[in-house]
Amino acid sequence: MSQSASVLRGAILGIALIIAGPVSSAEQPWTVLPPTPELPPATVSGRLPVNDIEMWRAEFGSPDGKPILLVHGGLANANYFGAVIPLLVEEGFRVIAVDSRGHGRSTRSAQPFSYGLMAADILAMLNALQIPKADLVGWSDGGIIGIVMAIHHPERLNRVFAFGANTVPDGVIADFDKAGAFAEFEKRASGEYRKLSPTPDEYDRFLKQIHDMWATQPDITTEQLKTIRTRIVIADGRYDEAIKQSHDRYMASTIPDARLVILPGVSHFAMLQNPPLFARAVLDALTASWDD
Repeated sequence: MSQSASVLRGAILGIALIIAGPVSSAEQPWTVLPPTPELPPATVSGRLPVNDIEMWRAEFGSPDGKPILLVHGGLANANYFGAVIPLLVEEGFRVIAVDSRGHGRSTRSAQPFSYGLMAADILAMLNALQIPKADLVGWSDGGIIGIVMAIHHPERLNRVFAFGANTVPDGVIADFDKAGAFAEFEKRASGEYRKLSPTPDEYDRFLKQIHDMWATQPDITTEQLKTIRTRIVIADGRYDEAIKQSHDRYMASTIPDARLVILPGVSHFAMLQNPPLFARAVLDALTASWDD
């Protein structure tokens, strides 16, 4: 492990960080949605046939490095990890950022969206890339996909870093998307879809498919969470607009040996608001001994 990774060890994993004292309105980065970054130059990118779609991925770093899959949130795309990827590559990882079914540069089918279906896409992508086992870093819907994979395909995962995830619709704060950074994000998402998608004029249809899924999913039970044996970090931002912190605590306390990490000064969009902090949390989660 590099010296920088060693310095990170233990700084974040397994503890909840809290900002102490009052913060002025001019010092509230968690209320701001920074621009979506571009991806750094990839070693290879493009679509691969995955189940009934063409799924896009970009790879970074040494092909001999330990593989990390980055899975973005709903309505987003792989670019949201653009500022985090170089920090992971510096530590020697092979980073694979994907666009989920129907998102970004990937195609979709008429098949109804579900988290089980999108987890099956990730499994098929691992097969296509001939990767027997990988770490998975998931944000929001990507985190849910990581949890679903840990339940149904644990043999394909090393560790999971699930940021801003939920396991039931009740884990979400009511009307979280009506104002602020989240409302701005949803407006941005439509423009990014039209810019990146192979079906740029079908955003409304795509959005309906996603909303239909969100109405009833995820529906992961307590009993299913208790069966997980994959090492999982449940992570979130201190000011997440969407996820109840009580739900973070529930997930972390229910999954055997899970760790809870609450990052200070950021919201649901931590990878945009503070990429080094997000990357440090990921690196610590994926490299620290679980007995630390």
